[in-house]
Amino acid sequence: QKTKTVLTMLSSRIAFVKRAVTISSRSFAAVETAPASGGMTINFCTPHLPIYTKKVVERVTLPGAAGEYGVNQNHAALISQLSPGVVSVVHLTGTVEKFFIPGGFALTHANSVTDISVTEAIPLADIDEVALKSNYVEATKQVAAAADGSVAKATAQIEVETYTSLARALGVAL
Repeated sequence: QKTKTVLTMLSSRIAFVKRAVTISSRSFAAVETAPASGGMTINFCTPHLPIYTKKVVERVTLPGAAGEYGVNQNHAALISQLSPGVVSVVHLTGTVEKFFIPGGFALTHANSVTDISVTEAIPLADIDEVALKSNYVEATKQVAAAADGSVAKATAQIEVETYTSLARALGVAL
């Protein structure tokens, strides 16, 4: 059963997003060995929760700092900074699972293993659209009210950017 909770996500620089998601009570960690037919392996982790460990998937799409990119089996080695956006995991069955991330890093190794390290990963299905819209409006007001150059203004601007990214990921107009 899903329960509403307050979310504190960390950007690469400071804490932001204090509200707007409903978190599922399910456990994310899953371990799977590589099938003989192929696929790629992902290790997808947050500091407090492994989402996937040695999970064999068809492909993964990542929000790189230089733009969205896909990784599949036999991809060239690559290190990428991740921007706020959606990580899409396409399982071997064809099922697609999407997570919003506030940023992070991905390392794709030559042996078809990709390590994804992020501060938070929220399943898109768990994001409360009503709270998202409400919190976006509140953050916009905080940007307008805060003094230029203040920590409060910077924090509010990061919240606005994050809520905008969340809304874009969900296809929600703000």
